[in-house]
Amino acid sequence: MLFSVAKGHKVVSTDTAEQVGKIKDVVVDPATHSVVALLLKKADNGSILKWSDLTGFGSDAATVTSAALVVEADDQVDALRGKDHEVLGKRVLDTRGDDLGTVKDLDIDPTTGAITSIVLERRSVPGPMLVGVGSYAVVVAHATTS
Repeated sequence: MLFSVAKGHKVVSTDTAEQVGKIKDVVVDPATHSVVALLLKKADNGSILKWSDLTGFGSDAATVTSAALVVEADDQVDALRGKDHEVLGKRVLDTRGDDLGTVKDLDIDPTTGAITSIVLERRSVPGPMLVGVGSYAVVVAHATTS
């Protein structure tokens, strides 16, 4: 599912059927090529929902068993979030230093959180090619042709 489809959607607790937040952004771990948490728009700044705590990530809402799972970021997630680690809108370079374009969207496996592709203006890059995310760019492996 494209992240742009889910951005702004409600996160609903299945035990109370109440909204516990809205999806604001994703926290990406380049080492695992996956989304590890969702950043939420909520009264408390810095509220996150770990991907592993989701019970569903659908086209209309994300679900979680309890509002108690919306927490402040731990050290691991905190190290991967913030402006320097945002992916959307960032320049994409390959490991040879070639500029491939700008990240327009992420295609995410709704079950696992794996990034299946990084969507650029004119093409997509397979998610497993993600190498790093920094303040200047997103870096992907150079595609070799044989």
